[in-house]
Parts: sequence; structure tokens; C-alpha cells
Amino acid sequence: MPRPRHRGIYLLPNLFTTGGMFAGFYAIIAATQGQFADACIAVFIAAVLDGLDGRVARLTNTQSEFGVQYDSLADLISFGLAPSMVMYHWALASLKLDGVTPGKIGWIAAFLYAACAALRLARFNSQVGQVDKRWFIGLASPAAAGLVVSFVWTFDAFGFTGTELRYAALALTVVAALLMVSRMRYYSFKGAGPSHDRVPFLVPVLVVAVLVAIAIDPPTVLLAICSIYALFGPVYAAWRRLRRRPEDVAP
Repeated sequence: MPRPRHRGIYLLPNLFTTGGMFAGFYAIIAATQGQFADACIAVFIAAVLDGLDGRVARLTNTQSEFGVQYDSLADLISFGLAPSMVMYHWALASLKLDGVTPGKIGWIAAFLYAACAALRLARFNSQVGQVDKRWFIGLASPAAAGLVVSFVWTFDAFGFTGTELRYAALALTVVAALLMVSRMRYYSFKGAGPSHDRVPFLVPVLVVAVLVAIAIDPPTVLLAICSIYALFGPVYAAWRRLRRRPEDVAP
């Protein structure tokens, strides 16, 4: 009779989750101190750790309801609060230079992003096992966070200030927030079975090319990737609507 698995092994995936939450918390601290590049890098580190904790849990057979809930709470910090605070301290806080009302709009937009991330995570948890795993409903919070912080990282690296781009930053924050709670579909890159795990030979080559491009110019390439992925939802929704339109016309 096999010996029961010791519950201490559950610590392993939760360590990755804790590491991701720490990275998100550090991003908030770095943003308050004006270290925006470090803050943006920390959010991307949190995204990497977030992708690893679930895989580690499956590989070690240590999935648990506790781990699922803990991961969601950590995600709210790393991909909800952290990006909103990074964007607020970089650009949205400077809206107060245009008056009292624009200043209030700045912090309201930051809160809207955090609130939509919380709603997105709650909806995801409530729909686990009820939706097609190949698709996300709404932009996933790590992808939205990547879009926001890569915008900050890229333009900060090119010498732009948040004050100069405060209205563009406001628009991006609101759009990213609304995409998270939208009903638009986004491809999840998760297979629906063994046959879906097989990919053409060209795919690994493209992945290597993307990794090389990221290594050469991380902020710009990540902004391009996150922007293209964020646009996928509206474009795919428009394509589905146009494809259905001829069928809806009566003969």
C-alpha cells in the first residue's frame, strides 16, 4: 500500500504564488518611490511566477482549493493593485495639474482598473469547469497588467514623462479595465486534449524568435505583444459578428 503523500509538499506551489505576490507588492513600493522600470519588471516577474505555480501544482499533484483561492488573492495584488498604482504614480496623479475634477478622474480610473481586475478574477473562479478552456472570457488580468506596465516601461525608457502622456495613460487604463470585464473571447493557449498539445514545427521557432526579441528590447517588444493580444478580442468579436451577418438575413 503506497504511503500517503505528505501535505508539506503543498508548500511548493504556494511558494511560487507567494513570490508572485511579493513581486506585485514590491512593484507598488517601487512605483511610490519613482522607480518605474523596476516596478514594471516586478509585475512581469509576478506574471512568470503566476504561470509556474499552477503548472508546479499539476506536476506534483498538489492542487487544492486553498491554492486556487490563494492564487486569486495574490493575482489581485500583482495584476490589479500593482499595475493601477504604477500607472497612477507615473501619469494619472499628474491629472490634478489640470484641475480638481481631472485629478479625481485620475484616481477613479486607477480604482476602476483595480475593481475590474477583482471582478475578472471573481468571474474566472466562478466559471471554472463551465467554460471552454481554450478561451478566456474577457482579457486575463496578467495580460491587462502587462499592457499597462509595458506602456509605462516603454515610454519611460524613451524619456517621456507620465505628465506628458497623462491622457493617453488615462485612456489605456480605462480600456484595459473594460476589456477585463467584457464578454470578448481571448485565446488561452491551453489545449483541450492531447491532440491540441501538438503544434507545428514553426511555432517553437517563432517562440525562440520572440524570446530573442524580448532580450534585445524588453519594454518595446512586450508592449507590442500585449497590445496585439489585447486587440485580438475586439477583432475576433467583430470577425464573428461579420461572419454571422449573412446567416441572419432572411431569404
